[in-house]
Amino acid sequence: MTVVAIVAAVLLSAAAVLTAYRTLIGPSTLDRVVGIDSIVGIAAAGLAVWAAYSGDATVLPATVALALVGFLGSAAVTRFRVRDDR
Repeated sequence: MTVVAIVAAVLLSAAAVLTAYRTLIGPSTLDRVVGIDSIVGIAAAGLAVWAAYSGDATVLPATVALALVGFLGSAAVTRFRVRDDR
């Protein structure tokens, strides 16, 4: 279990670094919003890995709340940022 947790942590860290780079360099606001949403998703996945590794299920509601806040934030920014061409 320890090897799986370490591999997952390394992969999630690499994904976070690449996503942070994309978020900082992103050419448009929507690219940055998608990048931030991805970072929130990676953080939620990190919490889920920690819950599986430690056997402590108390962080699972925080994982769900983090994913929900990330989704709602991205949806709100996208709603008010993207033009409506009607």
